[in-house]
Amino acid sequence: GEVMLIDEFTGRMMAGRRLSDGLHQAIEAKEGVEIQPENVTMAQVTFQNYFRLYDKLGGMTGTAATEAEEFAEIYGLGVVEVPTNRPIAREDLDDAVYRSAKEKYDAIIEAIGEAHAKGQPTLVGTTSIEKSEMLSQLLTQAGITHNVLNARQHEQEAQIVADAGKFGAVTIATNMAGRGTDIKLGGNVDFKIMEAIAADPEADPEEIRQKIEAEHEGDEQKVKEAGGLFVLATERHESRRIDNQLRGRSGRQGDPGKSAFFLSLDDDLMRIFGSERLEKVLNTLGMKEGEAIVHPWVNKSLERAQAKVEGRNFDIRKQLLKFDDVMNEQRKVIFKQRLDIMQAADLSAIVSDMR
Repeated sequence: GEVMLIDEFTGRMMAGRRLSDGLHQAIEAKEGVEIQPENVTMAQVTFQNYFRLYDKLGGMTGTAATEAEEFAEIYGLGVVEVPTNRPIAREDLDDAVYRSAKEKYDAIIEAIGEAHAKGQPTLVGTTSIEKSEMLSQLLTQAGITHNVLNARQHEQEAQIVADAGKFGAVTIATNMAGRGTDIKLGGNVDFKIMEAIAADPEADPEEIRQKIEAEHEGDEQKVKEAGGLFVLATERHESRRIDNQLRGRSGRQGDPGKSAFFLSLDDDLMRIFGSERLEKVLNTLGMKEGEAIVHPWVNKSLERAQAKVEGRNFDIRKQLLKFDDVMNEQRKVIFKQRLDIMQAADLSAIVSDMR
């Protein structure tokens, strides 16, 4: 056994990363696994100063627009928005805010059940392994067949993602399924072909390919008629980028789709920003148990809260960079000397300069 850290933004294990000051060893002792020695940091650099070592910087992502100010201020880079290849046909619903976590999860199970009944594949986004497994238990109790994708099931990731777009599929995922995951409607045809060839190695691979591709067209059309992929998020992340990445799993390349965020006043972001104001609104409206408030101003209010958190995090990164800029000048001198020593045929001149 081993204690592994999970990246809260990607939902993936961070191999080689350990907590400092004995914290990791304390957790290892608590969990009864082998206690590893403390890591010793020999050299370090911030991401910003590491990237600025390159003569040219550039990148491409679907979620850069919200961070345009930081790209400009830290790296001197502009952000250009490129239009989508095909018009987006996805329907983005207004956020639904419930009074309690229980009411929210009851509504989530009901929404998943409705989508599942008509064959619409559903991707359910959660913010942690714990919450993904709790939701899995609720779906099991409701008798809804589903898959779970989190850091515990990372070995089955390719198979789970390949099946996530199939007719009636329900997939619960952490942020692992956000960035860079391409969920094909009707399932992944290449994966289907590989499975069919592996199941019948004696058969002609070309015949299998043609047969599977013909069947897949029907599967894809069936899913499109059911409404495409339904992305259901169980919480707002403090970063709008993460929410946009999850939402972007649906409605790719002009396909139909739908996205919705189900929230409650117990959620972390709601507790930090705006839950008291929303609770007053719920009380004023006299809303009954299980009823949600759904209105565009709720979305705007939450986006403002997220922008505040992102602004605070940007200020922290900026402050850290100011401190590191001082160390960075010394770092450059030391690493230049190191490089000179490694490349020199005769060290006598360098040694005399250092004296």
